Amino acid sequence: MLLDTASLYFRAYFGVPDSVRAPDGTPVNAVRGLLDFIDRLVRDHHPDDLVACMDADWRPQWRVDLIPTYKAHRVAAETAGGLPDEEEVPDSLSPQVPVIEEVLDALGIARVGVAGYEADDVIGTLAGRATGPVDIVTGDRDLYQLVDDARGVRVLYPVKGVGTLQMTDEAWLREKYGVDGAGYVDLALLRGDPSDGLPGVPGIGEKTAAKLLDAFGDLAGIMAAVDDPASRLTPSRRRRLDEARAYVAVAPKVVRVADDVPLPGFRPALPREPRDPEALEGLAERWGLGGSLQRLLGTLQA
Repeated sequence: MLLDTASLYFRAYFGVPDSVRAPDGTPVNAVRGLLDFIDRLVRDHHPDDLVACMDADWRPQWRVDLIPTYKAHRVAAETAGGLPDEEEVPDSLSPQVPVIEEVLDALGIARVGVAGYEADDVIGTLAGRATGPVDIVTGDRDLYQLVDDARGVRVLYPVKGVGTLQMTDEAWLREKYGVDGAGYVDLALLRGDPSDGLPGVPGIGEKTAAKLLDAFGDLAGIMAAVDDPASRLTPSRRRRLDEARAYVAVAPKVVRVADDVPLPGFRPALPREPRDPEALEGLAERWGLGGSLQRLLGTLQA
């Protein structure tokens, strides 16, 4: 089981009241909400391994170099010295992220982030190397591209918390979007995604993109049709795709998750006992983690 950790703690932050606070009054709704999420996921799905994948760089420069608008609207402040720009995050969420990291480390739950890469890239690399079934837990549709029935890779998309999950396999993708996992990259880049600053091809929405992919197979087939006067493209679509050549040339590398991230060594096995009980006890007391932590500990031991 691979967790898109930021996606989940953002959901926890907005789903759990900010009245959930530590003894000193600091909000810990994201911390406790994430622990509750992990507890429910482990109880419901019984993974052997679980990895909390992290955004070491939420807006990698190599993606920005290709599409400068990539996540640009989410930059709170630019950072000098080659460090990642500061992301726009709610003021009361930012201080909770280091606490989440400390708690995961004390529990012994694997936490993996790699400089220059997003959590999506870590997930893509781990999913590609897996020798057994993989469940990816994320609220980010971009990771639908990793769905692969033959390899047992599916996406569990939270509909309401993690108690109600959309089990996304290739049959669901074909019914919803008309593509399989591999085809989702082409669909996404043609359609665009305002939340990620991807412009897409003007005038080509989701339904039109699906129709084009059905007619011509993939992005390469669509662009070949642009150059073929005898193809069945309408004049307006031919013109729009022709004008978008520069974008279409670079977008696949931006939209496709990396599968070659240089991962550090780590132990993915789900722990039965905390790695550092003393540190965990101190964190529980300082941040008032209460029942959320105790329930997870009980689930892990069971």
